Amino acid sequence: MRVKICGITRAADALAAEKAGADAIGVVLFSDSPRSVAPEKAAEIFAALGPSTARICVSRTDDPAELAEILALGPTAVQLYCDLPVPRGVRVIRASADGRLPAGRYDAVLLDRSEGTGRRYDQDEARSLVLRSPVPVLLSGGLTPDNVGEAARAVRPYGVDVSSGVEDSPGIKNTRKMTEFIMACRSISP
Repeated sequence: MRVKICGITRAADALAAEKAGADAIGVVLFSDSPRSVAPEKAAEIFAALGPSTARICVSRTDDPAELAEILALGPTAVQLYCDLPVPRGVRVIRASADGRLPAGRYDAVLLDRSEGTGRRYDQDEARSLVLRSPVPVLLSGGLTPDNVGEAARAVRPYGVDVSSGVEDSPGIKNTRKMTEFIMACRSISP
């Protein structure tokens, strides 16, 4: 199971997540989230990572100029909440707050009602999305080291995405919680 640690605001937290075994690091840009960072800070975070860790830019923007700044960072993928035209060759994760498949082009779907608030996902909605989706589904919303194993076994997503469930405060990650979260994910049989 793939693990994305999202809402990273410091290079030290990105390195701790990578060391713990995270597959992907998410940075939030052009958002009113307390986890939002400037493109320069996102570049610094991404530069600290090794070559095998995916770099995901997360944004609620609907502005093509802001999307261009995001793409200039060379992310592995972009996670968007609207259908902006993204050039071919750039992977797109589209967020769905209601369990419906989004419109437009995307390579994966993130079930995300929480948006970093810790609001728990709906298990029936999540299972239904995993069964209907033609692309991989990532589960998020209220996940913690204590409940991610149960959630993953019940829903069977391609991967999970966590932000507030491994934090001490918005944008400040807890290394122990990240490690426990990833260990819980790795203990799940395929």
